[in-house]
Amino acid sequence: MYTLGRAGLVVVAALLCSMNLAAQTPAPESGDQSRQILERLENLERANRELTEEVRVLRGQAAAATPRPLSEGPELEEQVAVQSARIEEQAQTKVESGQRFPIRMKGMLLFNAFMNSTQDGVDQFPTVAAPRGEYSYGGASLRQSILGFDYRGPEVFGGKLHASLLMDFFGGSGQALDQSLRIRTATMQIDWKTRSLTMGVDKPIFSPREPSSLAQVGVSPLTGAGNLWMWIPQVKLEQKFLLSDTSGVTAQMGIVQTREVPYLATTQFVVEVEPARPGMEGRAEFWHDFGAGRRVELAPGFHVSASHVNYCNVPSRLFSMDWLVIPWRKLEFTGALFTGENVTHLGTGGVGQGFLVVGDEHVTPLPSQGGWAQLTVPVTDRLSFHFFGGLQDDRDAALSAGQIARNLAFGANFFYRLAPNVIVSLETSQVRTSFIQIAHRLNNHYDLAIAYLF
Repeated sequence: MYTLGRAGLVVVAALLCSMNLAAQTPAPESGDQSRQILERLENLERANRELTEEVRVLRGQAAAATPRPLSEGPELEEQVAVQSARIEEQAQTKVESGQRFPIRMKGMLLFNAFMNSTQDGVDQFPTVAAPRGEYSYGGASLRQSILGFDYRGPEVFGGKLHASLLMDFFGGSGQALDQSLRIRTATMQIDWKTRSLTMGVDKPIFSPREPSSLAQVGVSPLTGAGNLWMWIPQVKLEQKFLLSDTSGVTAQMGIVQTREVPYLATTQFVVEVEPARPGMEGRAEFWHDFGAGRRVELAPGFHVSASHVNYCNVPSRLFSMDWLVIPWRKLEFTGALFTGENVTHLGTGGVGQGFLVVGDEHVTPLPSQGGWAQLTVPVTDRLSFHFFGGLQDDRDAALSAGQIARNLAFGANFFYRLAPNVIVSLETSQVRTSFIQIAHRLNNHYDLAIAYLF
């Protein structure tokens, strides 16, 4: 059934009134007829203009009450971005615990197709170039995929509780039926306004940064080439100091447990190494925000522990400096440097020996230094390029034939977001390893990665 609007009712009423007046008015004289016809035409034109204006107003009110379609208007890009963010958020599966506190599943399904040259040691991603190699090695793998859970609980001692667990499938031999699930990092953290307390397994306190790579995820990128990354048990206290609206200091101090590396050099004496030792670490980050995305962060740090070898204390002393420099929103420079002694147990990927055994009793720490750096160019929100390199150099005079004196790695990759939670990456890198009394060896690595984040 058709319903007249307000404008239609006004038109009908005007016609009825005109008909009624025409029926009640006597016929005028011929001279008066022309004048009355002109007056009626003027009245009708005036009424028509009023009706037209009223219809325009009504249409404007109706348009304001009707939601705008997504395909219209200058805010299309903004609406699409909002919808994409909502889709990305909904893609993360959320479940509720028995106490009704949120536990969020998170992780990354990572596919790698890779190829190495002949000095790979038959590893998916070699951290050193093997002294001998007969054939190149390649394949495909999903074992670097990450599965994790994030928990945000109630207030504890006046602070908010936050817990996280990350696992991967990089355990085992890597064969089709031997890809074991293992813990990467696991932390419980209580956050207050300006301080936090963290307990769990994580990167060393003095070395929190790492390069960007989807090719090397099972161990931290540039392992054995300047990046000290070993995930170790720790208790860490963090305190933030705000110096101004644009600068501040973040101080961290904690107790860690090292994972000692067995002695590898051949000797006629039995060398016993205590597998784990306590240590102390600290870091102080000074930051300043220049605005417009420009920022500088500089952080000195230290590590102090002692290895137990044949009932002798072998000191591990280490000083570090890491940084983040963003001089322009389209350029980022990150990295870290270290110098010290007996550093192998902090994650050097089998590079070097932390200490040397001389005779049957004398044990001496091995000096070492190194670092890494990365240049990041974020071209767009979807595309970014990364150029990185690192080096670890041990003192040659203290090493024996066949031991690694120097390990250099460098490479480049790009990340491209096919969707808000889908990233494709292509990476190429090279490792150059120097052995005592053996010629240099090198290995080239090529990797295509596709990651689905959830």
